[in-house]
Amino acid sequence: MSLTLDHTMMRVEDLEASVDWYASNFDYVEHGRWDAETFTNVFLGPEDVHEDGALLELTHNHDGRSYEMGDAWGHIAVRVDDVFDAYDALMEQGVEDYRDPESCGGSYAFVKDPDGHEVELVERNYGAAWSLDHTMIRVADADRAIGWYARKLDYDVFSRWEADSFANYHMGSTEAAEEAMTVELTYNYDGCSYEMGDSWGHLAVTTRDLGATWERLMERDAEDYRDPASCDDRYAFTKDADGHEIEIVT
Repeated sequence: MSLTLDHTMMRVEDLEASVDWYASNFDYVEHGRWDAETFTNVFLGPEDVHEDGALLELTHNHDGRSYEMGDAWGHIAVRVDDVFDAYDALMEQGVEDYRDPESCGGSYAFVKDPDGHEVELVERNYGAAWSLDHTMIRVADADRAIGWYARKLDYDVFSRWEADSFANYHMGSTEAAEEAMTVELTYNYDGCSYEMGDSWGHLAVTTRDLGATWERLMERDAEDYRDPASCDDRYAFTKDADGHEIEIVT
């Protein structure tokens, strides 16, 4: 079962301002838009995104609501050739000075989008410039979380970094290209729990056969959150061990 990460969804209060921010700073273009009665979804990414590359889905609800960030979601990360050059260019364009490369040991940096979602800059020698490299989520039990992604989605741990107070584990499908996005599980050793909030929406994985994939997930005791029938057989949702929503799309 090959389930490549397809997109990360997050909610925004001013859709066109957010679209312009990603277009102006990351050269993102629209790869799709869905205008419904109560909401609009826009899919963004580099024009030359790899066929296995993930997109960013911005969701705007038309009722004018605001959102709580929570802390169960951490950030998205985008690929750059040189983190110092990329950060300096963003500063010249008026992006918020959040965590510069020097404060992060020179290997990465962080900015924030107009809604406060954190965006990490990471150096990679593969993938389109500014393409999504990973999405970080926080987990309460590393063994349980790794086991969920391994058993439910057939994901493997590609890399791990165990520090004094936390550990990071990058997981994804071994059948996907190097340019595909991974999920970064962050486990803090202090035993804290997290609030989901509603500013972040979900991770999405893609499949060739929605029905067969859903059946396999149910056989593996994944949560029956929103089955294909309840979503007009176009997509479905389950949740991981910590409650992060996972969409299955074709």
